Amino acid sequence: QVQLVESGGGLVQAGGSLRLACRANGRGLSNLAMGWFRQGPGKEREFVAVTNWIGGNTKYADFVKDRFTFSRDYVKSTLYLEMNDLKPEDTGVYYCATSRAGAGSAVGEYGDWGQGTQVTVSS
Repeated sequence: QVQLVESGGGLVQAGGSLRLACRANGRGLSNLAMGWFRQGPGKEREFVAVTNWIGGNTKYADFVKDRFTFSRDYVKSTLYLEMNDLKPEDTGVYYCATSRAGAGSAVGEYGDWGQGTQVTVSS
């Protein structure tokens, strides 16, 4: 089992940026895919992006459109999601999750989840 803690959410104006962090603690991280999902008000949880912990197999949802990018700090055991040009429709709770089934986009493929971090984008 992997423990995940997200941080970095907040309130930002449209066009602004945030950097979300997912700190991971556990064994076997190098075998995992790390996904980001979000859940907006009244909406189902949806896929945002995924990458392997060690790099590679990076995929983004179509709505990302080159606005989000991953980075890593292995010393801090943290995966970052840099989000630029944020839009009001990006508002929601963002969750980090791990998958042992590859870099997929289905919620059901992910086993360990963090508690989420709130992102609010004002117009």
